[in-house]
Amino acid sequence: MPLITSVLVRGINNLSDARYCAGMGADYLTFRLDPALPGFLEPAAVQELSGWVAGVQLVGEFDTLSIPEINALATACGLHYVLMHRRRTPEELAQLTIPALKLIKWIPDMVAEDVEKRFRDQQPHVAGFVLAQAPTEPLSAMQRAQLTQQARTYKLWLGMSFTGGQTVRQFIQEVQPLGIVLEGGQEIKPGLRDFSEMEAVFEQLEEE
Repeated sequence: MPLITSVLVRGINNLSDARYCAGMGADYLTFRLDPALPGFLEPAAVQELSGWVAGVQLVGEFDTLSIPEINALATACGLHYVLMHRRRTPEELAQLTIPALKLIKWIPDMVAEDVEKRFRDQQPHVAGFVLAQAPTEPLSAMQRAQLTQQARTYKLWLGMSFTGGQTVRQFIQEVQPLGIVLEGGQEIKPGLRDFSEMEAVFEQLEEE
């Protein structure tokens, strides 16, 4: 069934997650292909997992690797996008062979003008932003309003932790981001995975 928003699932590392998320309508699956990142997967593992799914965009997460190394892995693994952890120069991003998404962090004490400048400066060079983790303290009314404005201005995927006390459906309807971010998990044993939490989210996102 179609979903009311785009879904990006990070950190896919097993076949159960890959097949389940693709089948439920997720648009993007990310694999951590940089050895500097926790949950790093070898390219052969990504190639094997991606061979079992269809209709999704494959995304590689990278931090410290050079642009030529990233391009080589993107080709080897058939990636559609890269998700960059570290900020790169426009010149570096222009050398990528596929579009880049940018992972950004919420900085609670960052003034609104600086946040806006950060988005505005990077927007011409990336295909969107992924703000995966909310701060530990609940957002103030002003911060919530600013986030809503940013989500409606830029291509922004937001993590589930931003929903606060709302259901994910209420959050999507109010803030209207481009999409939400879910996190992959671990299999209990090969082929066995508890999807109850993820299933509850997908059910709320189904079009009525």
